[in-house]
Parts: sequence; C-alpha cells; structure tokens
Amino acid sequence: MLKKWLNVAATAVLLSTVALAGCSSGQEASSGSTPAGDGSGGTKELGPIALYSPETPDMTKEIGLNFEKAFKGSSINVQYAGTNVLVNRMIAEKDNPQADVWYGGGGFLPFEAAKDKDIITSYTPEAIKDWPEVRDGIKLRDKDWKWIGAEVFVLGFAYNSDLVKPEEAPKTWDDLLDPKWKGKIQMPNPAASGTATLTVLSQLMARGEEQGWDYFKKLVEQMSAMPDSGSAPSKAVAKGEAHIAIAFDFMVYEMKAKGEKIDFIVPDKTPVIVNPVSLVKDGPNPDGGKALIDYLLSKEGQQTLANWYHIPISKDVESKTPLTLEKVIPHAQELDIDWVVSNYDRVRNEWRQKFQ
Repeated sequence: MLKKWLNVAATAVLLSTVALAGCSSGQEASSGSTPAGDGSGGTKELGPIALYSPETPDMTKEIGLNFEKAFKGSSINVQYAGTNVLVNRMIAEKDNPQADVWYGGGGFLPFEAAKDKDIITSYTPEAIKDWPEVRDGIKLRDKDWKWIGAEVFVLGFAYNSDLVKPEEAPKTWDDLLDPKWKGKIQMPNPAASGTATLTVLSQLMARGEEQGWDYFKKLVEQMSAMPDSGSAPSKAVAKGEAHIAIAFDFMVYEMKAKGEKIDFIVPDKTPVIVNPVSLVKDGPNPDGGKALIDYLLSKEGQQTLANWYHIPISKDVESKTPLTLEKVIPHAQELDIDWVVSNYDRVRNEWRQKFQ
C-alpha cells in the first residue's frame, strides 16, 4: 500500500536506477506507443500540437522548436500562464478541450488535485513503461500514469547578491519574518501560481493549519508585492526591486547565468518535488500530444531542460545547475499527498478570503 507520507525528494539511488532506456532522441522516444513518425518514414505527420505550460516561456519555446525539427510536419503552439490559471482554463474547456499537453505546475501537487477534475488522462510511454510509481518513499509518477515526472524542483529563496550578503540571507522559512525584510520580499500570488500554492500547502502541513495561517498573516505583511507569475518575484530581485523572493531553484540559476545579481538558498526543510507532464483528456491531437511527452522524457528533451538549469530526471543527462540530488535530499520536506488532494481547492479559496 502506498505510504500516506511520501518524501518527494529523490535519492541518488532512485534516479540512478530509473533510467530512460532507449530514449536517446526525440525520434526514438516516439517509436514506442505513439503512432507518429518523424518525417523520415513514419506513419503520418503530427500536425499542430497545443502545449499549456507555466514554465519559462523561452525554454518552452525552445522545446517546441527542437521538437518541430525532430518531427517534420509538426508545429507546437505554447500557451503560457500561471498554473492555476491554466487549470481553470482546462476546466472551462472540458467540453471542448483546446490543449493536448500540460507541462509543469510547480511540482506534481496541482496534477494530483486535477485528476478528479477529469481534465488529464492516462498515457504510458513505451520507453519508461517499467518506471515504478514509488521507490524508497519517492513518488515518481501517478499510479494510473495520468502524470509523469519530467524533472526535480527545489523551492527556496532568491536573493539579490548586491543587496544581501550570503551570510545574511534567510536560511529557514521563519527567517523570512525577520523585521529587517519588511517590505523587501516578494512571493507569487497563490490564487494564480503553482509555486505559491506549493508554498502555502507545505507550510500548512509543516505547522498545522492554525499556526500555518498565522505564519502567512505575518509573511504577507512582509511583502512588497505578490504578482500572479511564479517567476516575477525572482525578476524583481534581479532588478533590485526586492531583496528576497520565494522561487524555484532553476529560475534563479537561469538569471544568474545571464549575469544578474541573484543567487539561491535551499532552506533547511523545503519541498523538493518532481514537476510533471500530462496528456490532456480528449485533446484535439492525442497522437501529437503523446509524441511531445515522449520527446520531453527523451535524452534530447531532458538535455533541453538541463540546459535551462533544471534537475533532469534522466541519469544520462548532466545539468548546468550547481544543485545535485545529493545536495538537496537532506533538505526535503515530507508532504501528505492525500491531504493535498483533499484540501487543494479549499486552501486556495481560503487564501483568497484571507488575503485578497
């Protein structure tokens, strides 16, 4: 029986044993259960594919362009918005779905919550059909293959390296309440952002609801802004408009690599969680959607993620991020997945009532 408490960080053993066997390129990835070709002798052209994603627009655009090169006759239309905005859109479109693939959402919690909304459907890529659901307490995919982890995210703190010395940067979630940070912190809006929804859920689980809501009452008073976009607070830090932001690791390292004055802190205990991809139920191009999922999990697709400072789920791909699983495992917070599924919408609505 699946343990109620799942440590969502991966161990080195996990990802070293869960290999993407046979996925060395987009073409190879799609040769399994996807009835589509690459333009060089395959069964048919894939046509237009609609991708809904809250992830970095430039990165998802690159994924689309690379896919189009690998699969002639295909075209990727990326629709970018915050996770909760996209979920609400898919719910509204349920009678006439417009998306084929949903990729990313601040980790797998929004995907778990979306399963009973009947907007995503099962798909088992041939190349990874032997993946376990859980290993050593780690949730790698949905039990019914309604979502599949594509990478690993770490939730933590961005800081402006010109305005904040590393030794002065917050190291724990309680450190964010220090009066010296009042008016100098930004976090995304949990009503729109999966990043912020994960922040709220994880702290309520860690502290209990009464103390958790009290924590956020104090934290909101520290904020200078709460934009809808999960990446906007990090961008504000890079510009010097904020000193500290709540963010995922890769956002910060992307900016740092471009010369921005920004760096990242992994808190003492924090969510370390897989970020999934799903096939949208009754999407207009299911064959194309399956091929895109295969490609994202292939070595070529994984390398694109790694080049954007994501921690890939494939052991065969080396990332540009300075973080490794070995470094972040000791920081991983345990998350009660059953509680998340039961309370995801309630917590978001309660946030709106309390703080908007």
